[in-house]
Amino acid sequence: MALALLAGATVQSLVGLGLGLVAAPVITLVEPELMPELMLWLACTYPIVTLAAEREDIHWAGLGWSLPTRLVGTALGVAAVASFSTRVLGLAVAVMVLVAVLVTWLAVRPPITRGSLMTAGLVSGFSGTATSIGGPPMAILYQEQPPRQIRTTLAVYFMVGAALSLGGLAVAGQLELRQVLLAACLAPVLPVGAVLGRALRHRLPPDRVRAVVLLLCATSAVVLLVRSLV
Repeated sequence: MALALLAGATVQSLVGLGLGLVAAPVITLVEPELMPELMLWLACTYPIVTLAAEREDIHWAGLGWSLPTRLVGTALGVAAVASFSTRVLGLAVAVMVLVAVLVTWLAVRPPITRGSLMTAGLVSGFSGTATSIGGPPMAILYQEQPPRQIRTTLAVYFMVGAALSLGGLAVAGQLELRQVLLAACLAPVLPVGAVLGRALRHRLPPDRVRAVVLLLCATSAVVLLVRSLV
């Protein structure tokens, strides 16, 4: 699990997301009962490492419109966890993300508007709480922005969003002490991944970031789809 988190933290340091994409499937295989709570604790912690190094270019206006609807999506996600099986939720979110990536890749460039930010926040809150994979909706929306703005804006969004999801799960009685303790034991690998990611950034040209973001979103959907089916 530590190695998976190290790899995920390195990828997220490069392009703004990736921690859950890489680590969530491994943790699910090792100990399914830890998900999604363990990943949410770590997703809430890692952005602090990112923001300690860079805080410029955060798109505060976008966060102001997306975070309130993230709260609504979190409530829907908590209700879904209590009502549907993990397989059904995973399949639904995976198909939704794959369709969004395909449409975006072929033709559509979703504009960053109040409506799109509110929609992305709602969908992200639902999928993040239900499956621990909540990054793709916001990442797709910010795919063409400067790399630093993607990293810092998503860092703030992930930190607040994961905290909201944890709060919702706590109210529903889904949190356990062992998840917190294990997250504390694994957290030291996160800053190591952040340093590795910063060292590798010069190898990723800015004009390639959009393609990498979409590839990561599609891969996360495929991983979630396979995880739900198997």
